[in-house]
Amino acid sequence: MQVQVQPVQIVLVEDNPGDIELVRVGFEDARVANEIRVISDGAEAMEFINRGVDMPDIFLLDINLPKYSGFELLTAIRSNESTKAIPVIMLTSSEAEQDVVKSYRYQANCYVSKPIDFDRFIEAIRSLEEFWLSVVKLPS
Repeated sequence: MQVQVQPVQIVLVEDNPGDIELVRVGFEDARVANEIRVISDGAEAMEFINRGVDMPDIFLLDINLPKYSGFELLTAIRSNESTKAIPVIMLTSSEAEQDVVKSYRYQANCYVSKPIDFDRFIEAIRSLEEFWLSVVKLPS
């Protein structure tokens, strides 16, 4: 009997079109099937989280977003019964130590700084794919 495997559902909350495209390209060659839903501002993301339906397997959050910050979204995710167990990866251009500390204090699962260089950015996304989609067992 062959088991049908559902694609990993990813919600990317990112307002930079270039970074959105780089994340898509980085995940294209994934060994695990995945579907990426992009939400481009904090208010839309907050509405999505508060609805609590059709939740993803993983959230990728930028910190600097219009309307609500990634930290505010992370707090909402961890406060919501239907989302609090979902892994959250902070994927941001900030390398500030206070942002790293704050992310973990607010219970992010990991913090990844976006490299400026294209090849390093793609490498970072593929590393996320390798670990979070191939190695880690996600809740169903």
